[in-house]
Amino acid sequence: MTSVTTTCRDLSELTSAAQTACRLLFQECYKVGIDFIFITETYRSQARQNYLYEQGRTRPGQKVTWTLKSNHTSRRAWDIAVAPPRNLYDISTLSKVGAIAKKLGIEWGGYWQAGNYDAPHFEIPSNWAMPKGYKLEGQVIVPSNSKLKVQLIVKDKPKEKDDETMRFTNPTTENAVRDLIKQAVDKKLIDKSWLDKFDKGTLTTGDYEGLKIIIAQRSA
Repeated sequence: MTSVTTTCRDLSELTSAAQTACRLLFQECYKVGIDFIFITETYRSQARQNYLYEQGRTRPGQKVTWTLKSNHTSRRAWDIAVAPPRNLYDISTLSKVGAIAKKLGIEWGGYWQAGNYDAPHFEIPSNWAMPKGYKLEGQVIVPSNSKLKVQLIVKDKPKEKDDETMRFTNPTTENAVRDLIKQAVDKKLIDKSWLDKFDKGTLTTGDYEGLKIIIAQRSA
């Protein structure tokens, strides 16, 4: 059994929706240059929540939570912090993250009233869904310590089908296409660089479709 003093920073311990929301938040922060934030806590057992609530009340120390009922226990909340050299809970950074969260339908504890104010805290409602116009654009690396930075790893997009390099299985067809391009070059309808591209094997099907339109227009 996990100790009440142990902090869980594992994103996979959150609900599927909360994991997505958290990754989306970190992605959008990364895109505006905020890559120096990290997770400090995700899931929290009720026993740990009780233990934290006792601090500053029935147990020595400063109060660290205002409630016994936290969405950390529902696996729908996470806390973040800011990496050095900034302060751990740099309010300027957390406010910017909070503003981004609001656009994503994620609740920020920094908007809560005095007494409940919790700037490092973010959570989602049980019916959260990704807002229109947003998507996870790649693999989002969500750091769980201050030594790592937020990353967004986007795989290279495959070439569109109509933009593949031209390939021929029939020499007659290849010669016919080359003759068409060469005649257009000789008539000064298109630049010779297009014929060079064809000969080098770098002319794409998209290039060729565009050339046919240009040749037809300039021949009219």
